[in-house]
Amino acid sequence: MVRVKRGNVARKRRQKILNRAKGFRGAHSRLFRTANQQVMKALRYAYVGRKEKKRKFRQLWITRINAAAAVHNMKYNVFISKLKKANINLNRKMLSQLAILDPTAFSKIVQTVSD
Repeated sequence: MVRVKRGNVARKRRQKILNRAKGFRGAHSRLFRTANQQVMKALRYAYVGRKEKKRKFRQLWITRINAAAAVHNMKYNVFISKLKKANINLNRKMLSQLAILDPTAFSKIVQTVSD
Protein backbone atom coordinates (compact mmCIF):
# COMPACT_ATOMS: atom_id res chain seq x y z
CA MET A 1 0.00 0.00 0.00
CA VAL A 2 1.23 3.47 -0.86
CA ARG A 3 2.05 5.88 1.95
CA VAL A 4 -0.04 9.04 1.93
CA LYS A 5 1.63 12.14 3.32
CA ARG A 6 -1.07 14.56 4.54
CA GLY A 7 1.12 17.24 6.14
CA ASN A 8 0.29 19.99 3.66
CA VAL A 9 -3.40 19.15 3.43
CA ALA A 10 -3.88 19.05 7.20
CA ARG A 11 -1.88 22.26 7.70
CA LYS A 12 -3.89 24.07 5.03
CA ARG A 13 -7.17 22.92 6.56
CA ARG A 14 -6.13 24.07 10.03
CA GLN A 15 -4.71 27.34 8.75
CA LYS A 16 -7.97 28.09 6.95
CA ILE A 17 -9.84 27.78 10.26
CA LEU A 18 -7.25 29.85 12.15
CA ASN A 19 -7.43 32.59 9.52
CA ARG A 20 -11.20 32.75 9.98
CA ALA A 21 -10.68 32.97 13.75
CA LYS A 22 -8.44 36.05 13.56
CA GLY A 23 -9.72 38.70 15.89
CA PHE A 24 -11.23 36.23 18.34
CA ARG A 25 -9.92 36.62 21.89
CA GLY A 26 -7.32 34.43 23.59
CA ALA A 27 -7.11 30.75 22.74
CA HIS A 28 -10.10 31.10 20.43
CA SER A 29 -7.80 32.59 17.82
CA ARG A 30 -4.67 30.52 18.48
CA LEU A 31 -5.53 26.90 19.31
CA PHE A 32 -7.06 24.88 16.52
CA ARG A 33 -9.68 22.94 18.49
CA THR A 34 -11.15 25.93 20.29
CA ALA A 35 -10.81 28.09 17.18
CA ASN A 36 -12.69 25.46 15.17
CA GLN A 37 -15.54 25.43 17.70
CA GLN A 38 -15.74 29.21 17.74
CA VAL A 39 -15.64 29.50 13.95
CA MET A 40 -18.51 27.01 13.65
CA LYS A 41 -20.46 28.95 16.25
CA ALA A 42 -19.71 32.25 14.50
CA LEU A 43 -20.89 30.85 11.19
CA ARG A 44 -24.17 29.76 12.81
CA TYR A 45 -24.64 33.24 14.28
CA ALA A 46 -23.84 34.80 10.91
CA TYR A 47 -26.48 32.67 9.20
CA VAL A 48 -29.11 33.62 11.77
CA GLY A 49 -27.98 37.25 11.62
CA ARG A 50 -28.58 37.45 7.89
CA LYS A 51 -32.19 36.35 8.42
CA GLU A 52 -32.63 38.70 11.39
CA LYS A 53 -31.32 41.65 9.38
CA LYS A 54 -34.21 41.34 6.93
CA ARG A 55 -36.72 41.36 9.81
CA LYS A 56 -35.13 44.39 11.46
CA PHE A 57 -35.12 46.44 8.27
CA ARG A 58 -38.76 45.64 7.52
CA GLN A 59 -39.62 46.65 11.09
CA LEU A 60 -37.73 49.93 10.62
CA TRP A 61 -39.49 50.70 7.33
CA ILE A 62 -42.90 50.01 8.88
CA THR A 63 -42.10 52.31 11.83
CA ARG A 64 -41.06 55.11 9.47
CA ILE A 65 -44.16 54.72 7.29
CA ASN A 66 -46.36 54.68 10.37
CA ALA A 67 -44.79 57.90 11.65
CA ALA A 68 -45.18 59.59 8.26
CA ALA A 69 -48.78 58.42 7.91
CA ALA A 70 -49.56 59.63 11.44
CA VAL A 71 -48.65 63.17 10.33
CA HIS A 72 -51.55 62.88 7.87
CA ASN A 73 -53.90 61.44 10.55
CA MET A 74 -53.82 57.92 9.14
CA LYS A 75 -52.77 54.64 10.71
CA TYR A 76 -50.22 52.38 9.04
CA ASN A 77 -52.58 49.45 8.48
CA VAL A 78 -55.29 51.68 6.99
CA PHE A 79 -52.70 53.34 4.74
CA ILE A 80 -51.36 50.01 3.42
CA SER A 81 -54.84 48.61 2.78
CA LYS A 82 -55.85 51.76 0.89
CA LEU A 83 -52.65 51.56 -1.16
CA LYS A 84 -53.55 48.04 -2.21
CA LYS A 85 -57.12 49.03 -3.07
CA ALA A 86 -55.82 51.97 -5.13
CA ASN A 87 -53.47 49.49 -6.90
CA ILE A 88 -50.33 51.47 -5.99
CA ASN A 89 -47.52 48.94 -5.89
CA LEU A 90 -44.78 50.51 -3.80
CA ASN A 91 -42.88 48.34 -1.36
CA ARG A 92 -42.23 49.37 2.22
CA LYS A 93 -38.61 50.27 1.59
CA MET A 94 -39.53 52.76 -1.13
CA LEU A 95 -42.38 54.19 0.94
CA SER A 96 -40.07 54.80 3.88
CA GLN A 97 -37.47 56.42 1.61
CA LEU A 98 -40.17 58.70 0.22
CA ALA A 99 -41.33 59.56 3.73
CA ILE A 100 -37.82 60.61 4.71
CA LEU A 101 -36.36 62.15 1.55
CA ASP A 102 -39.46 63.51 -0.23
CA PRO A 103 -42.30 64.24 2.21
CA THR A 104 -44.28 66.15 -0.43
CA ALA A 105 -44.42 63.09 -2.69
CA PHE A 106 -45.45 60.97 0.28
CA SER A 107 -48.23 63.43 1.15
CA LYS A 108 -49.46 63.30 -2.47
CA ILE A 109 -49.61 59.50 -2.22
CA VAL A 110 -51.59 59.82 1.00
CA GLN A 111 -53.99 62.29 -0.69
CA THR A 112 -54.57 60.04 -3.70
CA VAL A 113 -55.19 57.09 -1.41
CA SER A 114 -57.58 58.92 0.93
CA ASP A 115 -59.79 60.21 -1.91
